[in-house]
Amino acid sequence: MITVLRLGHRAGRDPRISTHCALVARAFGATSLIYTGEHDIGLEKSVRSIVQNWGGPFVIEHESSWRSLIKDFPGKSVHLTMYGLPIQEKIREIRKSKDILVIIGGQKVPADVYGMSDFNIGVTSQPHSEVAALAVFLHELQLGKELEKTFENRAIGIIPQRSGKRTVKYK
Repeated sequence: MITVLRLGHRAGRDPRISTHCALVARAFGATSLIYTGEHDIGLEKSVRSIVQNWGGPFVIEHESSWRSLIKDFPGKSVHLTMYGLPIQEKIREIRKSKDILVIIGGQKVPADVYGMSDFNIGVTSQPHSEVAALAVFLHELQLGKELEKTFENRAIGIIPQRSGKRTVKYK
């Protein structure tokens, strides 16, 4: 099970980025995204609509306390930060864990997150987006197998083709 923890969502400023974090988490094999910061019904509604149309399982939830979430998580916690150890040095060790909590920042990440996480991992040591870091991490974690995933309970699907857009309705 892969859970993504998005820290510090700001409803007025972050709805698009947080939505993209949820979309990447879902598409790249996570089962849920938990966000902290401001509770945003619009964000939740948007993500649930994607799951309803494109399939799941995937859940989005708001949590007020990230500390207890990290502390009580039954598996390993992986904080994605450009200041962390290179992903290529630790990914094999991380793959051994059955349950993984992937922590991504929004606003400035509290210093406690670095100390509470089992791993602080950098997908690069340059400034970059948490959306990009999440995609690269999930891809490396699953050895690219998430690209072959099909989603159950979907209403819409894509028929891949060289050009143009073609979809199919399942429901």
